[in-house]
Amino acid sequence: MTPRFTSKEIHFLKTDSDGLNIKPPETYFSDLLLIDAPGLIAFEKRLDQAAIPDGKFLCAVIQISLKDPEATREITGQAFEAVFSSFLDHDRGIWENLDETSFILAFWDYENEEKASRIIVSLKEGLSRGARADVLAGTAFFPYHDFPRSKAVANALKAIDHAAFFGPGALIGFDGISLNISGDRLYHLNEYSLAVKEYEEGIRNRPADINLINSLGVCFAVSGELDKARDQFEAAMKINPDEIMVIYNIGLLHQINEDPDKAVAYLRKAHAVNSAVFEVELLLGHLLFKKDRFHQALPHIEAAGRIDPKSSLVYRIKGEIFLSQNEPEKAGCEFNTAIKLNPSDAVSLSGYAKSLELQDKNLGIALTFAKNSVALEPDNPLFRERLKTIREKIEGVPPQEEDIIKTA
Repeated sequence: MTPRFTSKEIHFLKTDSDGLNIKPPETYFSDLLLIDAPGLIAFEKRLDQAAIPDGKFLCAVIQISLKDPEATREITGQAFEAVFSSFLDHDRGIWENLDETSFILAFWDYENEEKASRIIVSLKEGLSRGARADVLAGTAFFPYHDFPRSKAVANALKAIDHAAFFGPGALIGFDGISLNISGDRLYHLNEYSLAVKEYEEGIRNRPADINLINSLGVCFAVSGELDKARDQFEAAMKINPDEIMVIYNIGLLHQINEDPDKAVAYLRKAHAVNSAVFEVELLLGHLLFKKDRFHQALPHIEAAGRIDPKSSLVYRIKGEIFLSQNEPEKAGCEFNTAIKLNPSDAVSLSGYAKSLELQDKNLGIALTFAKNSVALEPDNPLFRERLKTIREKIEGVPPQEEDIIKTA
């Protein structure tokens, strides 16, 4: 069976957002494309029937966030209608409500795209003054590259999602980054086939966009299409051979394909580019630990811990290293911290039990932790063996296998 992976294992590349104060929105307008949204359906029907002289138009999605908490939401609809009418008559544009504070519009019969953009800016400023509100907006022109007319509405919804990353007053036009964000959203909704289409659409229009290429590789990887994933990551490396997360992703693919030597080689290269990336340090340290290179592994795991002190994995792996080096006291301290951060970590529960057993210390507590680890992973032979050993020490009689099953 082809393996599938979670988003925690392979990571998207976000070089375009470095140093910017941005954060993802709580809700995505593009989610409306996955349901039968009445306002959107009505708008698309009207747009399809509209007589647009030269076929060119601009589509925009606008969200109004009132600054006055006591103001009623009716104000937003009234303000939008008034401002829209002041800039455009109904022969040149249409609009619909998406909800109480969000609207979609289209207009045409403008001289050029620059003047159309000015109209949107003026409309946005008028709404902000009239409703005393922050106004978020995303726009999409038709024609745009080789997109069909039917995509203009969807592109505007993706553009406002893109704008939302920059705060409630932002205005963004649809571009390749909008497609990357849309693809990422679909990816996190487990809509992998739709996400692939978004990334591929973006790459057709921005063939050298390393974010889109890497994101497509990630989507293929989590879908188990490892050869396709590798092709994308290698294409991204040709654009920038020092892009650390692409190097990391290739290293991770080698780990998944059970080639730890190649995986370590790529991760060492990633470490040389930047030694302050948590995923690189954690995975490199873990692989070196698995190869019994404990002294080489520990500095990378400790570096990962400095980057993210709240990661239970850091303490778990350190505990495993110390246990392998026959330092049960140190191992116990690390496992104990890992359990505090993640009480359901079966590896740490079993490791902590083993560390106590090796010290002949608190065997009753060790028994409890060992039982808990087996309860979480009943088919793990190592956990069962540790539980058996602890019970033998406590009771002095080797328990029968069925007793372990009953008491675990």
